[in-house]
Amino acid sequence: MVTANDFIPAPYTKSIEKGVFQWSAPSNIALVKYWGKKENQVPANPSVSFTLNNCKTITQLAFAKRQNTNSNFSFDLLFEGKPKEDFKPKIQKFLERIESYLPFLKDYHFTIDTRNTFPHSSGIASSASGMAALAMNLMSLEKELNPAMTEDYFYQKASFLARLGSGSACRSVQGQVVVWGKQANIPGSSDLFGVEFPHTFHENFKNYQDTILLVDKGEKQVSSTLGHDLMHNHPFAERRFAQAHENLDQMISIFESGNVEQFIAVVESEALTLHAMMMTSMPYFILMKPNTLEIINRIWQFRNETKIPVCFTLDAGANVHVLYPNHVKEKVLQFIQDELVGYCQNGQYICDEIGIGSQLID
Repeated sequence: MVTANDFIPAPYTKSIEKGVFQWSAPSNIALVKYWGKKENQVPANPSVSFTLNNCKTITQLAFAKRQNTNSNFSFDLLFEGKPKEDFKPKIQKFLERIESYLPFLKDYHFTIDTRNTFPHSSGIASSASGMAALAMNLMSLEKELNPAMTEDYFYQKASFLARLGSGSACRSVQGQVVVWGKQANIPGSSDLFGVEFPHTFHENFKNYQDTILLVDKGEKQVSSTLGHDLMHNHPFAERRFAQAHENLDQMISIFESGNVEQFIAVVESEALTLHAMMMTSMPYFILMKPNTLEIINRIWQFRNETKIPVCFTLDAGANVHVLYPNHVKEKVLQFIQDELVGYCQNGQYICDEIGIGSQLID
C-alpha cells in the first residue's frame, strides 16, 4: 500500500537553474460526492467524477534559482497576467503543506501566471483545476531534478500534491473517470490520490456531455472548506458516508452495464443529498437559488415527456450541470435554449464533455 512517505524524494541527481513549464488542468464534476474530510485533506468518504474537457485552468510556472535562500517561499502570483494578492495566502498554505515532498521549493523564485476558461469561485471547482495545474508544473520541475522518475510515479505524486491544495484537485490530473478515496471494490483506490476508474466503462458513457448552466457566477456565500468542516458532528454524517460507499459500488455496475436510468437515479440523488447535508448542518445554509430549482423541475418534466435520458448534478453552488449522452446532444441543447437559458445569469452557459485530464502545453 502506498503511503505519504513514498512521496518524499531521495536526493536529486541533477540541478537546473531556471526554466518555464505550462500545464492545463481541467475541472471535474463528482457523480458520487465527497463532503466532509479528516486531517491532511483525507476524504471522509470516496467519490467518483467525470473529468471535464473545456473548463480548465492554464498555469505557467517560471522558476529561477535564488542566490540567498532564507526560510521563506518566494513567489509572485498573477491571475490573467495581473498580480492577484488575495490568492497568495492559499498558495502559501499549499507550499507549506507540500514542502516535505518537494524539498527544492525554497531554492527557487517562482512566477505563477494562471487563468481560467470559466468563472472562478462560482461552483465550477476552480480550486480543483487550479491546484492540479500548479501540481503538474511543480512535478515537471521535480522530473528535471530526477530524470529517472517513472510516468506512473509522476502522475500519482501530482495527484497526491494537488489533493493537499484542494481535495477534489486530485481527480483533475489524469483519466476520464477518476475515483478518490479507499473503496473495497476498486483496486488501487486510495485516500491519498485519485486513480483512473479500473473497471469496464460502457460505450453509453463515452463522450458524455456536461452543459453547465451559470445560475450564479458570483462567489459562493460559504466556502467548501467551511462546508466540509460542518460534517464534523453532523447528525446524519455517518449514514451519509456509508451511503457514498453504497452508491460508488452501484456506479461500478452502472458503468459496466451501461444502465443510463440507474445512472440518472444515483447521480441526481447524490446531488440532492449533498445539498441536504448543507441544509441540515449547524449552522445551516442553502447554496441553491430559486432558478436552480426551476431548472431541476424543468429537466424532470422534459425527461418525463420525451424519455430523453438527461439529468442534473450540482456541486457546492447554485450552478446546474446538465448531463446527457452524446447521441441526444442536439435535442438537449435545443431544450436548454428553449426552456433553461432564461434561468441563467445573463443567459450564460458552458458546453463541456468528458476529457482526459491535465496536459503539458509546449
